[in-house]
Amino acid sequence: MAAMAEGAGEPELVSIPVTPRGLSTPEGMSTPPVRRGGAATSGAGTPVRRVVEGLRGYLEEVGHLTRLNPQDAWLPITESRSGNASYAAFHSLNAGLGFQALLLPLAFPALGWSWGIISLTVAYFWQLYTLSILVKLHEAVPGRRYNRYVELAQAAFGEKLGVWLALFPTIYLSAGTATALILVGGETMKLFYQIVCGPLCTPSPISTVEWYLVFTSLAVILSQLPNLNSIAGLSLIGGATAIMYCTMSWVLSVSQQRPAAVSYEQVRSTSFGSSLFSTLNALGIIAFAFRGHNLSLEIQATMPSTFKHPAHVPMWRGAKAAYLLIAMCIFPVAIGGYWAYGNMMPPGGILTALYIFHGHDISRGLLAATFLLVVFNCLSSFQIYSMPVFDSFEAFYTGRTNRPCSVWVRSGFRIFYGFISLFIGIALPFLSSLAGLLGGLTLPVTFAYPCFMWICIKKPERFSYSWYVNWGLALLGTAFSLASSVGGVWSIINTGMKLKFFKPN
Repeated sequence: MAAMAEGAGEPELVSIPVTPRGLSTPEGMSTPPVRRGGAATSGAGTPVRRVVEGLRGYLEEVGHLTRLNPQDAWLPITESRSGNASYAAFHSLNAGLGFQALLLPLAFPALGWSWGIISLTVAYFWQLYTLSILVKLHEAVPGRRYNRYVELAQAAFGEKLGVWLALFPTIYLSAGTATALILVGGETMKLFYQIVCGPLCTPSPISTVEWYLVFTSLAVILSQLPNLNSIAGLSLIGGATAIMYCTMSWVLSVSQQRPAAVSYEQVRSTSFGSSLFSTLNALGIIAFAFRGHNLSLEIQATMPSTFKHPAHVPMWRGAKAAYLLIAMCIFPVAIGGYWAYGNMMPPGGILTALYIFHGHDISRGLLAATFLLVVFNCLSSFQIYSMPVFDSFEAFYTGRTNRPCSVWVRSGFRIFYGFISLFIGIALPFLSSLAGLLGGLTLPVTFAYPCFMWICIKKPERFSYSWYVNWGLALLGTAFSLASSVGGVWSIINTGMKLKFFKPN
């Protein structure tokens, strides 16, 4: 509070700052005038009442008593706080819908029609519930915004345990997905080239590795956009292209004549163990199709938040719109793809089946457009999944130097990351064989950790409805994660794994 002027005579007009402790009054905002030793010159009510009203108005307009970290203003996730519900929808759609959705029909041969649809429906609403938990926990503690998944895990589980539990899964979901996008994007670019060029380009003059390099170069160029809000347009393109190629893949599949040998008989294994692990693998395919929870807090961190307009309102509005569109894509892809190809679905998913069974029945232009949409989606998804890694690089740099990254340093980090991801994809092609094992370790990020976090931070009353629901889902998600990891190990033992270096398919 400003010091009162000393002396007698007329009361002196002074300003009483109503800014919360630790925050400065924004430029252009006045503080309520009060006269020392007398009433204020204008307005009704006592000086104390006007101070209280001014404080309330300031808090409603400016916001939470958040402890500010100057470093946040230098990092790509929190550098810009101008996000809104539309941006949240774009980012959530881009992060939540991708090439994994094209694999969903592969889950139905082991599960059958009924259990396949039931499992997909349960998984959809389960992950939607855990997403709502993350949105609410972003500002669960007064004075703190948890801008990153690992930060929330540390608040819930403790500094060390939170890092141990959340750091590897979130890094794998970001960096591992980026590497997978390079491989999928490069191979799809090659297919697009072959379709457009036709017989004249057989064999292709450009190798698969060179297509990986072309894709990575394009991704690195796009990655020079500075922060998460700046890629909102790319996320819109990524989400729109994902909707289009998902829709085209199932519409084209069901509109063509089904293969003569198509069958919907549930696959029966010769032993109980084989049957169990086939079922777990099918459930894993469904679970892996739901992604993006590792990015939800980061997306919400790009929004301004005040007492009057908290960030969770536009975030949840945007997320609901995005996941409604996601549901309109994944259910037709899974059901329509299985109806069109049954147990003949190839390992590559519905798009590969479309190319194999109907490549000569559908116009080359339509097929080429579908593959081109996949390429655009992969380029856009690479940006949002790489942003947490960029943020970590810059956090380390700014923490050591106590200054923001220059344009050249930021650019260097992103070029290094893009090409090291390319190198890993080329040098260690057998990592795809570990997808079941590593993917199982990441499932708690979506299906278990949010429920445990809610219990640790919100502390619902024991034996209440919320207590039972969150404990039940958390334990079930953990058990499913362990079972999926065991299934991944069994798959490696059963099918073998060839350690080929620098020999991508």
